[in-house]
Amino acid sequence: MANKLTNKKTRVTNVVFCFLLLFVQMTMADRSRKDGSSIQKLLKKLNKPAVKSIKSPDGDIIDCVDILKQPAFDHPKLKNHKIRMRPSSYPEGMIIEGSNNVPSKSPPIAQLWHQSGSCPEGTIPIRRIRKEDMLRDRSIRQFGKKNLQTIRLPSDAGGQRVNEYASVFVKGEKYYGGKAAMNVWNPKVQQDVEWSVSAIWVVNDVDKENLNAIEVGWQVNQYLYGDNRTRLFTFWTDDNDKSTGCYDLRCSGFVQLNAGIAVGSTLEPLSVYNDTNSQYDIQIMIWKDKSNGDWWMQYGDKVMGYWSSSLFTHLSDSATFIRWGGQIVNSATNGQHSTTQMGSGQFPREHFGKASFFKNLNGDNQMVPADTIFNQVDRSTCYDVQTGRTDGWGRFFYFGGPGRNPNCP
Repeated sequence: MANKLTNKKTRVTNVVFCFLLLFVQMTMADRSRKDGSSIQKLLKKLNKPAVKSIKSPDGDIIDCVDILKQPAFDHPKLKNHKIRMRPSSYPEGMIIEGSNNVPSKSPPIAQLWHQSGSCPEGTIPIRRIRKEDMLRDRSIRQFGKKNLQTIRLPSDAGGQRVNEYASVFVKGEKYYGGKAAMNVWNPKVQQDVEWSVSAIWVVNDVDKENLNAIEVGWQVNQYLYGDNRTRLFTFWTDDNDKSTGCYDLRCSGFVQLNAGIAVGSTLEPLSVYNDTNSQYDIQIMIWKDKSNGDWWMQYGDKVMGYWSSSLFTHLSDSATFIRWGGQIVNSATNGQHSTTQMGSGQFPREHFGKASFFKNLNGDNQMVPADTIFNQVDRSTCYDVQTGRTDGWGRFFYFGGPGRNPNCP
């Protein structure tokens, strides 16, 4: 009798288990279909209809999109925005597009997709977003964003941080622009959840919980792009990335005007270690239009576009500090510092041809050299900064490092 009861209980248990297993499988399948449907809907929204598509040698697809149908105008604050084709004011002494007075003897850095074609007038190039790009992200809702809350600002004191800097900054006044030339490398990044950045930051941190920031430069970021190539990037947020802002054109906001440069695309050629004749740099300038308050971006001698003043709370007025330099993410796997490189992966003491540099630093709307700058170096044994000044380079600094080494365990 006992055996019969035991067998009956076993059969019931097995039946219940099978039902539960079937329910879980059906729920997961339904969730998968919903996730797949959500991804397709977002891809359709993000990837605007192309007038022309170009296959880059690195595998990217560059879509040439009608300038009036770009992602920027999906933003609620830009629904009725009338596109501005040029700034109403320029910083004194800036290089105007098409001029021949670019202050750099290095050959200009192009983008890899240029080898395969160009976008027609009246369109802008947009790197196509693919399903695999979305699947790498932590959630569809957070696609293209990053968490700025762990970034250490110059006014912070102490504490361990995921983000580490070797940079310089100006702070203490109102700032209306920043400019510099930075040379371009391909640093090694240890893990796909880490990245290495060289950039200019224009930030207002009056309200640190709702920090406003614009960031432009180059980075190696496998998590974002799916490879370890060096890419031009932009980023913005007006609330410390809690609900706004993202990289490149992965969300609405940045209004692009230039048909020749695609944010998020590969830069080539790159600087070569220990070769003074193969050092390549890009010049980035960000400035505030005095007339309407928009923040404009220029790449080399090309005006790229702008972030409307209406996107921001505090940057609608001015920036509280400008930063130039490098940033890495240290995941400290197994309690050890990351081997992710910053810049060229060499310390600044190696100097020209070996170390990464910024030159011709300017820190306001009149393109006046940034005279009083301060260093922010989180771990000098891992990454460091060395500043200087010359007639040719103006205010400059070398920066970077290899990450983990005998002095940086």
